Amino acid sequence: MGFLIDRRDNPKQKSAVNRQRFLRRYREQIQRSVSENLKGRHITDNERGEKISIPSKDIGEPQFHHGRGGRVTHVVPGNEEYTRGDRIQRPQGGGGAGGSQGSPDGEGMDEFVFQINQQEFLDVLFDDMELPNLTKRQLSGLEEFKRVRGGFAADGPPANLSVVRSMRSATARRIALGAGRRTELRELEQELAALPQTPENEDRRAEIEARINELRDALARIPFLDDVDIRYHRHYNEPVPHSKAVMFCLMDVSGSMDQYTKDLAKRFYILLYLFLSRNYDRTEIVFIRHHTIAKEVDEEEFFNSRETGGTVVSSALDLMKHIVEARYSPSEWNIYGAQASDGDNWPDDAPRCLKLIHELLPLCQYYAYVEITESGDKPLWHTYAGLDKQWKDVFAMQHITGPADIYPVFHELFRKQSA
Repeated sequence: MGFLIDRRDNPKQKSAVNRQRFLRRYREQIQRSVSENLKGRHITDNERGEKISIPSKDIGEPQFHHGRGGRVTHVVPGNEEYTRGDRIQRPQGGGGAGGSQGSPDGEGMDEFVFQINQQEFLDVLFDDMELPNLTKRQLSGLEEFKRVRGGFAADGPPANLSVVRSMRSATARRIALGAGRRTELRELEQELAALPQTPENEDRRAEIEARINELRDALARIPFLDDVDIRYHRHYNEPVPHSKAVMFCLMDVSGSMDQYTKDLAKRFYILLYLFLSRNYDRTEIVFIRHHTIAKEVDEEEFFNSRETGGTVVSSALDLMKHIVEARYSPSEWNIYGAQASDGDNWPDDAPRCLKLIHELLPLCQYYAYVEITESGDKPLWHTYAGLDKQWKDVFAMQHITGPADIYPVFHELFRKQSA
């Protein structure tokens, strides 16, 4: 009788196959729930999954049942109120067996809530997106090593003993040492078989038999396994290359940028960081806030501090360029820039902005500018106009007017390109 053993990864007390089927079936609802839950995550919070809730009406299974209506000509056993021949008034809408009242919103069950892990969360979030020019820079950052086999050695610990290689060496040694004797033995056996058993051949036969016994004893004395046959696996440390990326977050924090606009920018940065972390082994992030001057800050100050005064965008671009030159060599790092602004900028600053962005784009893998405004195009949008055509593989710009635009805009910036 045969047995089938399923060796696919299957967590304890869970069915991985059924789980994947469930995720595929309700992918649309899961994607919607993931998009809504992004606002509650920190920008570097990519070590956990997400709790997903699906309305019970979306997971209902089709069922066969008797429809309402028609003539009922029987009385259910156990009835104490009616007898044969009584007319039973039809229940009004909403009534049912037991007389229980329905919920006001029509839902009789709570939402179905379950947890997806980190990998499932990222798979749903970035299912149909890709990074342009992914990992064009060389792989670098040789900070880890792995033990790999590198041939064989004549000595080593018992744990590294190579049985196959040792037996192969022993077999080769026995063949080499006994090759001449086996050849002579075969020839003597053939001669003995062909030699007639006559009185005049008795001496020759005795001589051949003595030599055959001598050769067989010599072959038997060859050791089956000798110390010179033992071989051990040799290991050495092989460096593991890592692809590295750095993400520059540039944001205007002048008086025109309120907290609502910053929250929208934060959600966009979360998506970009998660996307880069999924595609690169190591991802660093640099926060640059600016008004009339630019400053490198941490995440808390980046999203929560607010300044007064005007906006000089070139100060942030200039600081990004200096940081790249000082810490992130383009030959070793994949550099990504993300700039969020309400579009305001001093008119006199436009030429310098254009000059700096032309110097930065050759160093970057990708640079995305999102303008968060409900009005028309602002000065910074006009400054960058045309860059998306001149640098179509490196630069992109989009408008965001509200939370509902964030994911579609991000999807448009990083959608998979046709071959």
